[in-house]
Amino acid sequence: MAGFNAATIVLALRVAQTVLALITLGLTAYVADWWGKYWHAISPSQINFLVFASVWTLFPALLYLILVPWRFSETKLHHKFAILGMEVLTMLFWFAGFVALAVFLSDRVCFGHVCSAAKASAVFGAFEWLLFAGTTAMAMLHVLRTRGRTSHGGKADPNLNIQEGV
Repeated sequence: MAGFNAATIVLALRVAQTVLALITLGLTAYVADWWGKYWHAISPSQINFLVFASVWTLFPALLYLILVPWRFSETKLHHKFAILGMEVLTMLFWFAGFVALAVFLSDRVCFGHVCSAAKASAVFGAFEWLLFAGTTAMAMLHVLRTRGRTSHGGKADPNLNIQEGV
């Protein structure tokens, strides 16, 4: 039986992050659409922020975090601090988003499918935050382990490259 290496674990986490971002995007888009149809108003900023966090996760964040280590590992784009920065920023977006929505929903009288979708999006947002907290911790450990080394020129650890796990 083959053991899991770091690249396989990172790839599995990236797939889970993508799936949760898509689920959260669908749920929050449904709530935002319902809010506009039935309240004839702009949806709450907490819902809008989770829509933003989902789109941010899918396009700039995961696109960078998957493609750059996979295809551009020998370029300046693949830098350990750039990867850490993207991880930290995305993790903070998810933390702020799910907490804001949970607080918003905690003191509202809420029922029906739209309420269930809003609550589910807060829960999926929390799980997404946990996944990004895990990958952020991995990136932080890599930065701390390679502190002071000049042999890689600041590049990320080749063991964390996606291409080795595929």
